[in-house]
Amino acid sequence: MSSVAAATSAFAGPLPLQSIGITPIEASLFVFVLVTAILTALFRDVLASIVIFAAYSLGLAIIYTFYRAPDVGLTEAAIGAGVTTVFLLLTIAKTTRPATDARFESINWPAVGVCGLFVLVVGATLPAFPAVGDPASPILANADVTGYYIANAYAETGAENAVTAVLAAYRGFDTFGEAVVVFAAGIASLLVLGREVFTA
Repeated sequence: MSSVAAATSAFAGPLPLQSIGITPIEASLFVFVLVTAILTALFRDVLASIVIFAAYSLGLAIIYTFYRAPDVGLTEAAIGAGVTTVFLLLTIAKTTRPATDARFESINWPAVGVCGLFVLVVGATLPAFPAVGDPASPILANADVTGYYIANAYAETGAENAVTAVLAAYRGFDTFGEAVVVFAAGIASLLVLGREVFTA
């Protein structure tokens, strides 16, 4: 148990300690994602909506990376901002973009009210989340779980990085499922793109 506690304290030491609450960087990212999501729904021009949607997906990827989930961030950037954007651009290239003088869609105020209420309910739960690097957060305070991984990851898996050990060994089946999803998306993209080239 002493080795587990020592590993936990060594892991928690270098992390930047932040006060509980949302930092300015987090707030800026949340506002960016919210604004791009709203503009994606409001723009009547399809091409503009696709470009803004790609920015929205990229903002989500940055948020995931900021919260130290780079694997999720890379997947969001590849699938959301990459593959999905390519598919949407191919779609409008093969269809007709309707001409319109209006820049924005008309606003459905009852739907806005429902979405606003949902945002308020979800936002009310944000203070319950610990700040990034907070030593009192469950992932750092629970020495029985976190400390075990840190103390035994190299000996049991041979991986020098604890995150790699968790992703590739301790939760290997889950990571394998994620890899299958990304692989299937890549194969589908190649099939669609190959058909487009063949029939062009």
